[in-house]
Amino acid sequence: MNDQELEKTLQSKGLNAPRLSPADIDAAIAKADYHRFPGTTLTVACLTLRNGFCVTGESASASPENFDAEIGRDIAFRNAREKIWALEGYRLKQQIFEAE
Repeated sequence: MNDQELEKTLQSKGLNAPRLSPADIDAAIAKADYHRFPGTTLTVACLTLRNGFCVTGESASASPENFDAEIGRDIAFRNAREKIWALEGYRLKQQIFEAE
């Protein structure tokens, strides 16, 4: 299930307590930078969040013949973006805790 499908399911079940949405995760990203290491298929994405903190994601093709730069950037971005869920989840839980 992708982010959008999960969001629709949560909404249809009325699960509207404080939680993160895919839009929250995307809104946390201020910019994305990419680097492919010369002579390799390794691509690294560095996502800078609004507060300046950075998260990274990587991708690499096992066979150089299968390497595609656009796909490598997309996979590296998704891997970095996935890490934001834990960071933003912690932030939200702290806010809920402090409000209790």
